[in-house]
Amino acid sequence: MRNAWGARAGLAASLFLLGAPGCGPEAEPGAPVAGAPTSRPWLVDVTQGSGIDFVHETGAAGNLHLPEIMGGGAALLDVDGDGDLDAFLTNGGHEPGARGASPAANRLFRQEAGGTFVDVTAASGLAGDSAYGLGVAAGDADNDGDLDLYLTGYGADRFYRNRGDGSFEDATDRVGAGAPAFSTSAVFCDYDADGWLDLYVARYVRYDPKRRCADAAGRRDYCTPLEFEPEPDLLLHNDGDGGFTDVTLRAGIAARPAAGLGVVCDDFDGDGLQDFYVANDKHANQLWINQGGGVFRDQAVMRGAAYGVDGRAEAGMGVVAADLDGDGDVDLHVTNIENEANTVYRNLGGGLFEDATAASGLVPPTLPLTGFGVAAADLDLDGDLDLLVANGRVLRRGTAAAGPGDPWEAYAEPNLLLANDSGVFAARADLAPDFTRPRGVSRGLATGDVDGDGDVDLLLARAQSTARLYRNDAPRRGTGLLVRAFDPDLDRDAVGARVSLAVGGKTLVRTVSAGGSYLSSNDLRTHFGFDGAVRPDWIEVRWPDGRRERFGVEPADRVLTVRRGQGRPVP
Repeated sequence: MRNAWGARAGLAASLFLLGAPGCGPEAEPGAPVAGAPTSRPWLVDVTQGSGIDFVHETGAAGNLHLPEIMGGGAALLDVDGDGDLDAFLTNGGHEPGARGASPAANRLFRQEAGGTFVDVTAASGLAGDSAYGLGVAAGDADNDGDLDLYLTGYGADRFYRNRGDGSFEDATDRVGAGAPAFSTSAVFCDYDADGWLDLYVARYVRYDPKRRCADAAGRRDYCTPLEFEPEPDLLLHNDGDGGFTDVTLRAGIAARPAAGLGVVCDDFDGDGLQDFYVANDKHANQLWINQGGGVFRDQAVMRGAAYGVDGRAEAGMGVVAADLDGDGDVDLHVTNIENEANTVYRNLGGGLFEDATAASGLVPPTLPLTGFGVAAADLDLDGDLDLLVANGRVLRRGTAAAGPGDPWEAYAEPNLLLANDSGVFAARADLAPDFTRPRGVSRGLATGDVDGDGDVDLLLARAQSTARLYRNDAPRRGTGLLVRAFDPDLDRDAVGARVSLAVGGKTLVRTVSAGGSYLSSNDLRTHFGFDGAVRPDWIEVRWPDGRRERFGVEPADRVLTVRRGQGRPVP
């Protein structure tokens, strides 16, 4: 794959070369590049008839409470261990601050044979709690072979332990993981390599429901995070005995509070230790580099991943960590508010970053939109990771009314499909009209191979609207391979492992993680697209403790489980 980010391009040059799609007064955000060929749709809305009939509830009653505009989260995960992906969606509930109202129900949909979903919420134990629901994180916290859930929101977070049959028990008080706050995204990650998944929880602000805000014209609107004191994030250490310990202060995380919305865990500097990156709203983004011994230091400024290209803090919402340019390092894509293009931080090696937004082509399509959920997925199996962005405003548009009737049109926007051509992205609404052209207030976005055909599908959460399931029907330029990296000693997926596929002279790199996007959780299996006429040379797994093994790949493989201890050791 060519490195298209080798030299930084100026904003003016990028706008000229790309014809500035999406920026002109008559241009549609996400419109195709002029002259680009059209094809059959890549993403098809298959919600109707799927069995997923979820409608998100904000509880809005005209008082414009901040949690209402945050939306809900989505998860694609195998809750019952039957090999296919189920769907979970978080709900908001009653108006924040209201008394005596019942919370809205979170919903769990189990996938049945044939690909349809059945609502099993009532028997799952996940229907709802006292918090105003926002996000979801999935991980096997007790190493028993099934996925547990951590739910965030405005109020006390909840931890649900999987009983092993796809039903859950509320174990929050027992494990010590329910401190009340305004929590958003969360991610499971073994930062100290002791074999037990720890938990990082991004937190937003110390919200006051009595506070009222207005826009520049003096009209009532949702408050910005700068109206409130930021909330420190939370780091919970898994003690391995069924409980968690709050180590936020000891780890150094509490020293720099900010309005956190998105979080990912990965080894950004290549030292074998898991780090955290947090997308903050109107505050500098944070890159918590693991120093060992349970200590972290925010090095985002010195490593070039804190601010936009103009040196100012942006309104970071969602974040994805992935090798976007194919050079073997983990890059970052952060979604931002309108008039702040989504940011790409290119990893130069060793965890040093540069802002490659203009050179990657993202300024014209993303500048007019407000991004939240984001995913990096090789939709057409050509070896390049495409980007998908869920959009929806947080400040109302123009003179549209915002009140108890139907305020959401004032915040609705189209979503984006950004096709990757060797590290340069182009908005292609023509390739995914079902996903990109309907306007809505989109928030959480989860990815996974729902129908088992070897490519990545999508689950989208929208505020005060229906969730949508999209099937990937992109014309295949190659073949797809799903790789599950499994550690038998831990009886779970090796979260944090780095999986590399050598094929056709290229090495494609993925990380085992369910985290990223916004308020959402993804399939833990890593996904690769490559030329099906070329046989892969090998798969190499760098396990979380740094040991490496190589495994063979058969041409007929579409889903492959690699087990630690069964490969060939690599010095």
